[in-house]
Amino acid sequence: MVDPVVASRLQFALTTIVHIVFPVMSMGLAPFLVYFTWKEIRTGEVLYERLRRFWTKIFAVSFAVGTVTGLVLEFEFGTNFAAFSETAGALFGGPLAAEGMMAFFLEATFLGVFVFGRERVSDRLYFLSSVMVGLGTWLSAVWILVANSWMQTPRGFEMATKNGHPVVLLTDPVAAYANPRFPWMFVHMQNAAVLSVALFMAGVAAYHLYRRRHLNVVDTGNLDATFWQTTLKVAIVALVISAPFQAIHGDAYGRHVAETQPQKFAAMEAVWETDSYVPEYIIAFPTSVEDLTNPRAKDIFGIGIPGGASWLASGGDPSAEITGLNEFESSPPVAVVFWSFRAMVALGFWFIALAFWAAYRWRTGELLEDHLLHKALMASSLLGILGVELGWIVTEVGRQPWVIQGVMKTSDSVSQNLGSTEALATLVGFAVVYFALLSVYSYVVARIIRTGPAGPVPDDYDQPRDPESPTPTREVPADD
Repeated sequence: MVDPVVASRLQFALTTIVHIVFPVMSMGLAPFLVYFTWKEIRTGEVLYERLRRFWTKIFAVSFAVGTVTGLVLEFEFGTNFAAFSETAGALFGGPLAAEGMMAFFLEATFLGVFVFGRERVSDRLYFLSSVMVGLGTWLSAVWILVANSWMQTPRGFEMATKNGHPVVLLTDPVAAYANPRFPWMFVHMQNAAVLSVALFMAGVAAYHLYRRRHLNVVDTGNLDATFWQTTLKVAIVALVISAPFQAIHGDAYGRHVAETQPQKFAAMEAVWETDSYVPEYIIAFPTSVEDLTNPRAKDIFGIGIPGGASWLASGGDPSAEITGLNEFESSPPVAVVFWSFRAMVALGFWFIALAFWAAYRWRTGELLEDHLLHKALMASSLLGILGVELGWIVTEVGRQPWVIQGVMKTSDSVSQNLGSTEALATLVGFAVVYFALLSVYSYVVARIIRTGPAGPVPDDYDQPRDPESPTPTREVPADD
């Protein structure tokens, strides 16, 4: 029979990996929607109205599916991880309740105005609704990351017992909720979401431009080159800003991890023995078949930067000492953390190269003619989300076997009365349901992308309106 601890961990990992796609899409799209709405109201150009309508469709679908898949995660704390809830519920429940009461209702309320209210409310109120939707989306991340970051660097609490069970008592809310990890996680996550959506938008625009590569001027109707050119240029601007920033911030974030979670950092670098001048391995493989299954294999073939890991841990000293995993009582699955970290970093450097490649072609006036760039953007459209998934694997798997770092182990957090049959049944059930939801979501988004911006294009398509004239209105199709 399946170990209920293993089944519960697999179930939570599965549901989290699928769910995170939708918040990333909504958080990343939010600033773009605010920009398109501001430009639409300020200039009156139909171009920005169509941009706002098109990307709002994908935002709304992502919000709906993300809400459904996110609620299940909170239920799992009660069904599969009741021991964790009993121990940390008094502290952990606060941020989750705030996320529901503050962020979700703010986002859901103004999303109704934003989606259906363009012809029903004033420009000012409509722009406010776009800002409130974006604010609600990012506030959700605030409270979720407050809870998660506390599990990484717990502060502001003391342990007690209640009916013989260990419980966490909140003693300092500021220290707990503004714990050292929170600002690092929030900035890294939000920038990753913007970067991921910028890659997605660039890939979608490149797809349409590549399909219609014989067009290089404004077309009419759905064959609208300007729509996709503008989408691509806005995405490139976001990429040029967010991709280098993610690498710079990630470097500083790595030093913070080395200081606060040395065990996780050692796993990221696969450092077993405490040592100095530790290289930053780009690749590393065991040299014998027997060692392939030995996580402590000594004979490895590796290509690395001498002193690179020590330099990363210390912030510039290649001779700095790194505490090895052998100094700790237990260690996470090192290979998973090691390779996830390298894949994430490699993607980050690829995103920087792609951003500046696109910017260079834009500057030289060859943005529409470089079909190799279009193919690269199309191939990379989902790699940002893959990078987010890899980052979460490093974050969550890297702190194992702890669910609350240094306080509670994951094996102690699973519901005590959960049997193997129930755990396996729910694992299979959620796998089927989440795969179905992801498939439906992918189909709907792909259909929206293939259809493109709906609606006829007027003759004064890209002409700004007279600021003294009333806001233009037009008849839109029922399915727009």
